[in-house]
Amino acid sequence: MTTAYWCVLVALFLPYLSTVTAKIAGGGFSPRHNHDPRALLASLEGLGRRANNAQLNSFEVTPAFAAAVIIAHLAGGAEQGLLDQLAIAFVISRVLYWLCYLADWAPVRSLVWFVGMGLIISLFVVSA
Repeated sequence: MTTAYWCVLVALFLPYLSTVTAKIAGGGFSPRHNHDPRALLASLEGLGRRANNAQLNSFEVTPAFAAAVIIAHLAGGAEQGLLDQLAIAFVISRVLYWLCYLADWAPVRSLVWFVGMGLIISLFVVSA
């Protein structure tokens, strides 16, 4: 399995880092919240709400990244090392995105989001 494929696995689990952060920041997650965890997450404010928003965005972008990695491998137009570097850079961008969201650095967060999207596009372009 390539490093890029491993990055897809990492990206699939990154949203849960935000989930845990949201639940902890929201005053803790107790067994009673497990009956309707989405209601708890929807009621959060501040750090907990930003962590939940980061979670939602991560779930939205991960399928595009996974598809880009798979398509790049199938197209075979790029060196494997380059695909691996782009995939690693994407994972790093998602961690930075998460940190920016938690810190409430909205302009920087948006910039990091654009970098991540650019990396997804790059996976297609270099493999064409």
